[in-house]
Amino acid sequence: MIHKSIQTIDTIQDWFGFFVSMLIFPMVLVVLYEVMMRYIFGKPTSWGFELTTFIYGVHYMLGLGYTLMYNGHVKVDVFLNMLPKKKKHMVSFLTTLVFFIPVFFLLSIGTLQFAWTSIIQTEHSWTSWGPPIYPLKALMALGFVMLLIQGISSILKDVRELRSKGPGKE
Repeated sequence: MIHKSIQTIDTIQDWFGFFVSMLIFPMVLVVLYEVMMRYIFGKPTSWGFELTTFIYGVHYMLGLGYTLMYNGHVKVDVFLNMLPKKKKHMVSFLTTLVFFIPVFFLLSIGTLQFAWTSIIQTEHSWTSWGPPIYPLKALMALGFVMLLIQGISSILKDVRELRSKGPGKE
C-alpha cells in the first residue's frame, strides 16, 4: 500500500514537473521578443515584462513539489549526515510531520481561499495591460497543494525505510 501510494504520487509529480519545465520556452520567447522590440526597434511592449513575471512565477510555484521529490531544496544537513540511515529517516519523518505538513497544509488552504476570492471577483492586474490574474492565483494554490502532496510522499518514504529490515547503516 505504501509503495503504491509513493509510486503514484511520484509518477504524477514527475509528469507534472516535466510539463511545468516546458514553461521555460514561452518565457524565453517573450523575453527575446521584448528585448528585440525594446533595443532594436525602440518600441517596448506594455505586456512583455509582466507576462515574463507571470510565466516565471507559475514555473517556480508549480515546480516546488517536483523539486522536493528530487531533494533539490536548500537545507542544512550537517548534523543529519552524521547519523545512521535509520535515524536520518526518523528525523526526516518527525520534522516533516511536525513542521512541513502543518505549514504547507495551512498555506494550501490559505492560497486556495485566496485563489477562490480572486476567481469570484474575476480579478485583473492593475497595470495598463490589465490581464486577468485569477488563473495565476489558482496555479499558485495548485503549486502549494502539489508540494503538500509530495511532502506526504516523503513521509511515506521515511515510513517505508523505517519499517525495512537491516542494520540501518549506509
